[in-house]
Amino acid sequence: MFFTLIRLQYLKSLRSTSFAKSVLTNILMGFLILILLSYVVGLGILLKSILDVVAPGEDYIALLNSFMIYFFLGEFLYRYFIQQLPVIELESLLHLPIGKGRIIQMLLLRSFISPLSIIAILLFLPFSIEVVDAKYGVIGALTWIATITFTSWTIHWFMLWFKQRFEDSLIGLFVIFLVLVLGAGSSYMGWFNLGEIMKPVFDFSLTSPIPLLGMLGVMIAAYLLCYRFYVSNAYLEDLSEEEDVRFVNQSIGLFSRFGLAGEMANLEWKLIIRHKKSRTYLMLAGFFLLYGLIFYKNPQYATAGSGINWFFIFVGIFITGIFMLQYAQLFLSWNSANFDFFLSKRHGIESLVRGKYLLFIGVSFVCFLAAVPYTFFGWQFLLLHVCCLFFNIGILMHLIIYFSLWKPKPMDLNKGAMFNYEGVGAAQFLMILPMFLAPYAIYVPFWLLFNEYVGLLALGIIGLLGLLAFKPLSQINIDRVLSNRYEISSSFRQEL
Repeated sequence: MFFTLIRLQYLKSLRSTSFAKSVLTNILMGFLILILLSYVVGLGILLKSILDVVAPGEDYIALLNSFMIYFFLGEFLYRYFIQQLPVIELESLLHLPIGKGRIIQMLLLRSFISPLSIIAILLFLPFSIEVVDAKYGVIGALTWIATITFTSWTIHWFMLWFKQRFEDSLIGLFVIFLVLVLGAGSSYMGWFNLGEIMKPVFDFSLTSPIPLLGMLGVMIAAYLLCYRFYVSNAYLEDLSEEEDVRFVNQSIGLFSRFGLAGEMANLEWKLIIRHKKSRTYLMLAGFFLLYGLIFYKNPQYATAGSGINWFFIFVGIFITGIFMLQYAQLFLSWNSANFDFFLSKRHGIESLVRGKYLLFIGVSFVCFLAAVPYTFFGWQFLLLHVCCLFFNIGILMHLIIYFSLWKPKPMDLNKGAMFNYEGVGAAQFLMILPMFLAPYAIYVPFWLLFNEYVGLLALGIIGLLGLLAFKPLSQINIDRVLSNRYEISSSFRQEL
């Protein structure tokens, strides 16, 4: 029966009307995955050389063991965004006269067959052969790499349970991310090395099989936890009920003051928090607010006095407008499933577009407020963010929306954001140019003629003028949607 289920899934893909498109997409994705995995292998081969440069003369094995926990915390984060839940296929299988246990076993096995499951092996196996084997022998190398592998696979099963149990809850993710940041910061400052918690386990695995057996037991326990949870909740209403209740009445009261456009902004907000792909974009926007920590105090970007490096313009644009820059690229694709509803309403299209504008401005302002603590690095960063915010919502927002209206494509909101190219077309690649070049087209001439602060003020003034001319600028995009509304509606009816 297990192999029969595998065969049914194969026939389903083979007989799909979008089979040719899926094959081409899978070939492209396979090529990209091979490139990424080759980078992982290359990093694994060069790991000893990197440690030679970073920490010459130290015990490389002990050093790597002490920082191993950061690798697994990082794995937890990227699995959270990339790893797919195996519940999508339940709808087509639960009605069959087959035990739920066998269906869940098949789905869990399919989720395990993934490039993510071999990253730890590809990264640490070369180091194990080159360094660990030379010092502790073949047995020590095998138990060490196996312990690392079982830890990685434990995270795989735990993540399947975690994401479904907490319905993409931000609480657990922010806790892990906070531990990652604070742990790395404390290690850098010499206060406390978080890796010392797990270091004895991997050190002991070099001379004893006990850690290997213990981690194997933990992995089996994680699998059983995942398996039992999915079997006990293998009902379509159970898998979606919690999310429906949780987000049913979420809205932003301030938007209601803006009439029908405000109601559309609230509707768009509910769309964002109810669907996985849009919710991922919102979470990534929160993470990218920390982008300035990488550059603002980096000595490589330091300038004389308290000046602003030209590269900080991009960072400021990115921080204050990250959600708008990502979400607006697929401007109408988010509403592809119900675009005809707005088309049939009086002023529906106009209110939908204005509501999106209102939402982008509101979220960008919240991102600006969240970035105010960067003023601790210097008052110039507050000025930078103010000017970049004005340019984002005054000029750049209109440019991105204008490009996004060129042949928009349909999209399924229930799929994840990572490695999902639904709704993406040539326009999404072309709009990268104005995103990068438009701010510098204003900033650079004034910077060269005067100084960086005059260039920054010019950027802010142009953005402020765009805000004053918001109504005619937004009307350009509204008229464009109205003139192409039937063509857009037709394209959204195409099968994904």
